Amino acid sequence: MPDNHVAPMLEKHTIGFVPESDRHGKVRDLFTLWFGGNLAPLPIVTGALGPSLFGLSLWWSLVAFVVGHLAGGALMALHSAQGPQMGIPQMIQSRGQFGTFGALIIVVIAAVMYLGFFSSNIVLAGQSMHGIVDGIPVDVGIVAGALGSAVICIIGYRLIHLLNRIGTWVLGIGILVGFFAILTGDLPSDFLTRGDFNFAGWLATVSLGALWQIAFAPYVSDYSRYLPKDVGVPSTFWATYLGCTLGSFLAFAFGAVVTLAAPVGMGTMDGVKATTGSLGSVMLVLFLLSVISHNALNLYGAVPAIITSIQTFRARWIPTARARVILSTIILVAASVVAIALSADFVSHFVDLVVVLLVVLVPWTAINLIDFYIIHKGVYDLDSIFRFDGGIYGRFHWTAITAYLLGILVQIPFMATSLYTGPVSAFLGGADLSWVAGLVVTGPIYLLLARRGPGRSTGAYAPGTREPARL
Repeated sequence: MPDNHVAPMLEKHTIGFVPESDRHGKVRDLFTLWFGGNLAPLPIVTGALGPSLFGLSLWWSLVAFVVGHLAGGALMALHSAQGPQMGIPQMIQSRGQFGTFGALIIVVIAAVMYLGFFSSNIVLAGQSMHGIVDGIPVDVGIVAGALGSAVICIIGYRLIHLLNRIGTWVLGIGILVGFFAILTGDLPSDFLTRGDFNFAGWLATVSLGALWQIAFAPYVSDYSRYLPKDVGVPSTFWATYLGCTLGSFLAFAFGAVVTLAAPVGMGTMDGVKATTGSLGSVMLVLFLLSVISHNALNLYGAVPAIITSIQTFRARWIPTARARVILSTIILVAASVVAIALSADFVSHFVDLVVVLLVVLVPWTAINLIDFYIIHKGVYDLDSIFRFDGGIYGRFHWTAITAYLLGILVQIPFMATSLYTGPVSAFLGGADLSWVAGLVVTGPIYLLLARRGPGRSTGAYAPGTREPARL
């Protein structure tokens, strides 16, 4: 149904329920948000790891990207579809599974994740700025990139969607032109033969693609919660799924192509400039603008996560725009310090972050989706979610917490990291299957425990209404 409501540019909501009177936008906005938002330097650098770190050929890298993004994207899009039905951010909605205080561990993990991605992105912004103008130090570029993302975050939801609608066309055309420039240029003789198939490397690359999608799960519904509820679950799912999987696949593939076309050992963003010829500087400018816009999503996600943590202890506090400005500024300063300190070797730190995220995010996503779609069928008591004592959900919901901890433990034998390799992973030649084990085990355990445990009311009414949040 067309929406003629004109919302103010400066967003006023943070973690509070978005009433129908403030809902606006069209479901196709989710496609442009996630397509344009993924045509950015960080997914390009991540895609480059297929050939450069894991030794895969171009073709096996592309196959791994497809498998990983399609699998992880389905989970991510199912989270997105919760937004219009609930009208609240994803992290505070986790109180419906874990309890008011039980959800804190998930919220804190999400906040750390956002800060990690934000810091990684502003390093790339600094490197891109330095690549465009040699006289600009990387550290100065890092601060400038952080400031740009902060301005977008503070203005909020509408500006983020507007920039990504524009970015879908500009960056989509730009990356296709970049592919053409590289593939019609002077390619190395081993461009198609460098690398090969190895099981451990292929699974690791699949995991990178899957996690790239799953990493959006803790905040993806933050960007769909303003849509009218009647847009429905299927349309929200498909708009998000197609946008995120297509955009991220293109970026990952571009990273792999750049790495194989550039001299061995050259950094990915330097490789973009070197392999696209006269378009090199233009590509870097586009990606610089993209990373600043895309990184606003990470800062935007960090703010409600931190507010949710504070609001756990101050149940009557539902802050508005001023709190977002203050917290965005604090996060900006902290993340800039971290980024400058780690900028010399940020790729290895980023890979370590990815491994940790796999372990802690997969059990949460399994529990959240099982609870929303099977147990509660999208119906929650939102008044209880905002109460200090958790209302019908309590302070701690041990069923979810138990399943979550078991989901983490079951992954340990399947892990493969620089610090630890589990026995199953060692038997498989170093392949990391922890995220698969976490998904397969956590969901059924939670479903079994939830159905055998004490029942919880599923009477879900939005604050101040008598309208259930049905699917």
